[in-house]
Amino acid sequence: MIDFKLEGEFIPLIQLLKATGLVQSGGEAQTVVEDGLVKYNGAVDYRKRLKVRVGDVIDFMGKTIKVS
Repeated sequence: MIDFKLEGEFIPLIQLLKATGLVQSGGEAQTVVEDGLVKYNGAVDYRKRLKVRVGDVIDFMGKTIKVS
């Protein structure tokens, strides 16, 4: 599990995937979200501009990101 310390109110999902090193670029992040490979709090979410906040859990490629 990756524990991501959020600074501020939220982080866009695509930026979170890049910041944790799970994708190499913003374009790759957009593609994996559009393809339904990312789960937001247990459900597949296709929103590229999703605002991830403290307490949210993201699952991608067998990795879990907990935002604190």
